[in-house]
Amino acid sequence: MTQQHTHPHLHAPLPAPSREGSVVLEIGGTLGALIIHTGPAEDGLEIEVSPSGDDTTRTHAAVRPRHLTGYTTHCAVISPLPEGDYTIWRITDTPDTTITIHGGAVTEHHWS
Repeated sequence: MTQQHTHPHLHAPLPAPSREGSVVLEIGGTLGALIIHTGPAEDGLEIEVSPSGDDTTRTHAAVRPRHLTGYTTHCAVISPLPEGDYTIWRITDTPDTTITIHGGAVTEHHWS
């Protein structure tokens, strides 16, 4: 069974919430990662990013609960991303903001 979203591609069922230490980030050299923090209402939402100036080349990740010691947070984790500027898309045709990914680092953004 796949899930249909408002954008034009299909997905497998969402994975279970992650636990501390269960998400592996591929960073180093010219590769970085992006964590987009959201609220619980966005659970399952697919968030897309694209290199700035290239709105058609996108990657995405689903917002999932992340169970950490003493609390739960909701976020999308996108890794790896080559360093550079990226557009985060609110919906398919509405850019939210532009962020910069640095090689060997994790960039965090708070969805508001």
